[in-house]
Amino acid sequence: MVFDFLTPVDNLICNEIQKLSPLSIGKNLRIHKENNFPDLQDVKIAIVGVLDSRGFQKNTYGYTINYIRSAFYNLFPGNWEFVIADLGDVPIGEHINDTYFVLKNIIEELIKIDVTPIVIGGSQDHIYPIYRAFDIKNKLINYVSIDSKLDFQSDSKLPADSYLTKMILDEPSNLFNFANIGFQTYLNSQSEIEIVESLNFEAYRLGEIVAKTHLAEPIIRDADIVSIDMNCVKSSDSGNFVEFVPNGFNGKEICTLSRYAGIGDRVSCFGIFNHYGTKSESMLIAEIIWYFIEGLQYRSIESVNVKNSNFKKYIVPLEDLELIFYKSLVTERWWIELNSYLLSDSNKINQHIIPCSYDDYNKALRGDVSERFWKLLNKR
Repeated sequence: MVFDFLTPVDNLICNEIQKLSPLSIGKNLRIHKENNFPDLQDVKIAIVGVLDSRGFQKNTYGYTINYIRSAFYNLFPGNWEFVIADLGDVPIGEHINDTYFVLKNIIEELIKIDVTPIVIGGSQDHIYPIYRAFDIKNKLINYVSIDSKLDFQSDSKLPADSYLTKMILDEPSNLFNFANIGFQTYLNSQSEIEIVESLNFEAYRLGEIVAKTHLAEPIIRDADIVSIDMNCVKSSDSGNFVEFVPNGFNGKEICTLSRYAGIGDRVSCFGIFNHYGTKSESMLIAEIIWYFIEGLQYRSIESVNVKNSNFKKYIVPLEDLELIFYKSLVTERWWIELNSYLLSDSNKINQHIIPCSYDDYNKALRGDVSERFWKLLNKR
């Protein structure tokens, strides 16, 4: 059984649970303890730890997520109606590819039984085996990375800086769209930015999202996998002083983005990477996990249908085309429908309905079409 590879939650953490309030999260989890793997029947969310941080630091000795578990277990759940399990940790393999192999198979198995994994990991290159686990779905995948870097550094010796290149080049190539939220220009080479442009991928600067955080919601809503690199959070908020980060998201903003991931219709795996396992970072990471689960509780999967009375249709005529928007009267979320006549290639798929924001609708009323829509349409 693939779950046999997982190591149980540390006994020190399990012993701490005895002291917690009966209403705390720790008292209400199914936990992988020594010689006692939890029953996964009715489980909706599974926490999986990854102890291998070789992708972004040389020494993984002593790397732990115990502080994160302790902080998370001490929190109180919201009005959650599903069962959560903590499956323990993926051990460090002899080679990093061994860790990848185990993680891929575990995520694949969780996907099969319709359990949403929350991966609390070492280095962000572990997104690659997570992405490969989605091969079993036999469909194209959208990936959103909340990160200050674009991670296309093909010449880097650190896998955490170059895993996206591997995702693009390796077969089968199932990556339909990649979107970065929060990149900082001075941390990325112009060649990486040009790669994003040439592949019609999306990248949104930190300042752009901080000014209007809600603009990230439709981008995340369309994702299958969402990850957070903790180096995108400024040190004054994250508590990361191992590698000082002067600029980045604050605590409120990163928790908001995490909640967007939870409510996203398609998000099937959520990961938090490139943290240092320190006590000072752990409280914020615990809250990020909490907000993802809170979002999942209030997830409302909506399929746009003009015949459904819950949707209102808006038509915006422009000079040489017509844009059709839909608004959900239940969640107040927006979508746009673009037709293939917008492009010269008549072989394109006839219809596309893409998540968007109210701002995009207002922009269309002023005669402007978002660059994001052209990029996504050109990929179809």
